[in-house]
Amino acid sequence: MAGRGNPPEGTPDDTPGGDDEHREDYRSVVFDESFIKAAQLQEYSARERMEDEEHAAVRHRTASSAAGTDTEGEAGMGGPGPDEQGAVTASRQGIVLVLLIVLAFGTAIYMGIRNPYPTPTNPPADPMRTTLLPLAPRDQVPGATPGDLYEHSQAAQFRTGADGVTLPPVRRTTHFSESQVLSALTVAKDYIVESSLDPGVLTGDAIRGVRIKIDPAQYAQFDESVEHPQNDGRHAATGWMIRFDPAKTALADHRVRVNGTLTVQESGSDALEVMADHVFVYAVKAADAGQGEKAAGHASLFTVRREVRFHIDREDLRAQRLSVQQVSMRAGPLPCSADPSEALTPLLAGEEATDDGPAGTDPYARGRAAASMCGVLSTSAQPSPAHPAAPAD
Repeated sequence: MAGRGNPPEGTPDDTPGGDDEHREDYRSVVFDESFIKAAQLQEYSARERMEDEEHAAVRHRTASSAAGTDTEGEAGMGGPGPDEQGAVTASRQGIVLVLLIVLAFGTAIYMGIRNPYPTPTNPPADPMRTTLLPLAPRDQVPGATPGDLYEHSQAAQFRTGADGVTLPPVRRTTHFSESQVLSALTVAKDYIVESSLDPGVLTGDAIRGVRIKIDPAQYAQFDESVEHPQNDGRHAATGWMIRFDPAKTALADHRVRVNGTLTVQESGSDALEVMADHVFVYAVKAADAGQGEKAAGHASLFTVRREVRFHIDREDLRAQRLSVQQVSMRAGPLPCSADPSEALTPLLAGEEATDDGPAGTDPYARGRAAASMCGVLSTSAQPSPAHPAAPAD
């Protein structure tokens, strides 16, 4: 039998070094388990060759098969199996996912508390501007019952109360839908009704219903006008609402006659402008006249032509509020010398205007000058049997 490492027929004669040299070349090669696992080729098992005879006897080893072999080796050596390793991996991934969620949530809270960007604020609303022209009568103010006065005045055909504040046909605009236009007109009507027809507002007992309908940016001006009224065109309480001096004037009839129009147009792409133009006719009497037919027989009419321009942006539409931009009023019978900034003091039945003239203006006074104009109330504006009722314009 041939020796170990030699072919059966012995070592060829032409092979240099002979048997010793051959063993020296492969002495450093160790055919252990790691060497077998690292081989690029793997021989099929006998069963695999029997099941698939069309393929070669060997196949290329892949990374997955090598890993599988390692896993089997580890399992055979008592290490964790494939199921245990998968469970450990899934557990680690779950922990990492939870940590990421907690980190993201904490970052969101931190950025919400410590926002590096300033919070945008709405631009301040323009201040309300107002003008009031007192209209003094030429003669004594006629007196009668409210029904007789209305019947013989131009207000005979006017509607009563909120029914006289009618809405126009509603149409969409370029940047606002029909429903948005209707909403703007409705909030303007609500303000007109509250500020010009509510008995509590007219007698000076209530202001909250008017205040809550304006933009909060105008609250400061409104409060200043009510608490410290001035006839400076910016801080007149009678610019925001119609109110009488309760110490001198009372309502003889709460059913106010009204006639007028509402119109709307765009003021840019983000706002609507509503114009309200109405005539209000009030039956008034002296505050100490008391009740009963005798007191009612000494009523007189007080007429106010009131034009109001409103600004309503998209935020106002959502909040159902508005900004009062400008108010222009002509009212009579009023004395020219009266200060109408806090309350209106009409001339009552049997009274007449004196020759005191309008309030004076001091050119040395700083700031906005007080209004000092005064008009004359036309005779046709007074109720009289000589001027029967006429259809409203």
